[in-house]
Amino acid sequence: MLHFIARGTGEALILLHGNGEDCGYFQHQMAPFAARFRTIALDTRGHGASPRGTAPFTLSQFADDLANFMDEQRILRAQLLGFSDGANIALLFALRHPERVVRLVLNGGNLYPGGVRLRVQLPIVLDYALCAARARFDPRAAHKCELLGLMVREPHIRSKDLAALTVPTLVVAGDRDMIRRCHTEKIARAIPGSQLAILPGDHFVARENPEAFNRTVLDFLCAAPTASRAAP
Repeated sequence: MLHFIARGTGEALILLHGNGEDCGYFQHQMAPFAARFRTIALDTRGHGASPRGTAPFTLSQFADDLANFMDEQRILRAQLLGFSDGANIALLFALRHPERVVRLVLNGGNLYPGGVRLRVQLPIVLDYALCAARARFDPRAAHKCELLGLMVREPHIRSKDLAALTVPTLVVAGDRDMIRRCHTEKIARAIPGSQLAILPGDHFVARENPEAFNRTVLDFLCAAPTASRAAP
């Protein structure tokens, strides 16, 4: 079972952290969001206090984990806010279970590894190769290798598939984000009717510039319709 913290009451808002993070990443979001929603921050499988388990360590599995978590908590539909790999998990979940998503906030997500700036991705690839070699004789390196492997090998989401989304969506990134600006714009263009917000900050804009981030997200969540739009 996934570890989580929850604050507030009302409509469910689930927060999904990034690679190597835990639910504490959203420390500046919990109180402001809990004033309006039942805000739930999860630890992804193998992150924070959530067990690794024996299932595959993939974004696809994490999306399945989210579905199972919602079932366990008897949450039929929720708003999803994902950061980095959390955004990719949220997007995969929304593509599979659009009827269970009320609104979608994608912060610093990418459709494929090439969406990350080369100056950031190259050291990750090199570190992954070194870590994979160490993992053969050092079990302590195995988990780090799994984390890096997510960023090297995943995700693989086709932009044309995003056209099927009818969920009100906000795409957010920092103006100095590690995700290529053109890639973020590509995601926003591919999702019908989505909104795009580029905020002052880097990839970790929710942590480094929480006032602007929280205001932008709450404006969207509180203004968007409560029901998914009908597909044309």
